[in-house]
Amino acid sequence: AVVAAGGRALPQLSDDIPFRVNWPGTEFSLPTTGVLYKEDNYIIMTTVDKEKYKCILPLIASGNEEEEKDYKGPTPGELLEPLFKQSSCSYRIESYWTYEVCHGKHIRQYHEEKETGQKINIQEYYLGNMMIKNPLSEPDQEEKENPKDSAKEIPTKNIEGQMTPYYPVEMGNGTPCSLRQNLPRSSTVMYICHPEAKHEILSVAEVTTCEYEVVILTPLLCNHPKYRFRASPVNDIFCQSLPGSPLKPHNLEQLEKQQEMMKMPFRRVKEEEMHSTKEEKFSSIHKPVAVGSHQLLTVGTTHISKLTDDQLIKEFLSGSYCFHGGVGWWKYEFCYGKYVHQYHEDKESGKTSVVVGTWSKEEHIEWSRKNAARTYYLREDGTQTVRMVSHFYGNGDVCDLTDKPRQVTVKLKCKESDSPHAVTIYMLEPHSCQYILGVESPVICKILDTADEYGLLSVPG
Repeated sequence: AVVAAGGRALPQLSDDIPFRVNWPGTEFSLPTTGVLYKEDNYIIMTTVDKEKYKCILPLIASGNEEEEKDYKGPTPGELLEPLFKQSSCSYRIESYWTYEVCHGKHIRQYHEEKETGQKINIQEYYLGNMMIKNPLSEPDQEEKENPKDSAKEIPTKNIEGQMTPYYPVEMGNGTPCSLRQNLPRSSTVMYICHPEAKHEILSVAEVTTCEYEVVILTPLLCNHPKYRFRASPVNDIFCQSLPGSPLKPHNLEQLEKQQEMMKMPFRRVKEEEMHSTKEEKFSSIHKPVAVGSHQLLTVGTTHISKLTDDQLIKEFLSGSYCFHGGVGWWKYEFCYGKYVHQYHEDKESGKTSVVVGTWSKEEHIEWSRKNAARTYYLREDGTQTVRMVSHFYGNGDVCDLTDKPRQVTVKLKCKESDSPHAVTIYMLEPHSCQYILGVESPVICKILDTADEYGLLSVPG
């Protein structure tokens, strides 16, 4: 669309403020409550089909500007000081990892594996440690010395579609990262105001390899007007058609019809599957996820397909249906009896792919003679059932650190779920370029008991 300014110079539009375009037609009166509108604050838009619209823009202003100017209270660092002084820790438990944030001290990601008759085995990484004695001192000094500059510099993050101000605390010197020449892992902890919060970890995300963002909700920042929690309404832009143009652009009408058609199969979602969507608002590093070549349902726990169980099991065991997982920088593709790939997709540089391991039945059988391919647990009635099978995929891409091919042990576990086609995938690296890929799904529950002495699975019945 071609845009021409109306009555006066317009302020620069920003992604921080959400907008919605309405097409009210010619007979229309501007709203008198809420966001302010002026008749001369408009732009003329012309589409490629020469359709013309007069779009009236809202006047964006913050009602709290005066209060923010007059604020002379404690700095955000001073407001957070009690949290750092009392040595408190916050936790977030996910499908595999537990995250521990000890404020001002460290961030740890760990998993406890309780094997029968053995001691507890802990897999852990430090995502950041505090390197300076007082983590709140340096930003505060700048703020006091230069209050005018600091007013502009408050960073924001898009949380649930709302640009939210946050106070960052950098934590470095974590566990060395083999994917980045053993550089230490590091994190930015983002403290945001939430009046009812108890310093919960809202999300943990790996923004690039071994660099993390941790969002913490805290009521302590809410005393500062610049960090205060605000409901930000969506601002309407009213586009009125000029003589000779349809109510709404023709191409937009066509696009909306196509989108409606695409949504149709997704509407057959049972109500009980909707309950978890509220709890899963924020994506994080190891959230259950799955993608395949078949149609997807993504409500609450992620579904892998709408195939019947029998079809899915056959396709999975033949290697033609692959599981994809991972929400951080790296994603993983697992094709049973074929390979495990690790990849990253980028709009600019395209797809970077690493072969983590490839399947060789002979190599796996050799591996299974020295390692447990099947793990059991005892039922209450005294019978044994298979809890997990492990498969070896060797001969991956050569690793820079070891000069040897990468290899991965795939651990297939039964995971009961209300959703029969949910899947959780996570990747661990206990040793450089030697990986463990965990795959957990109710689909696997149906085939574990078919495992032979080498842990190889077959279609039940």
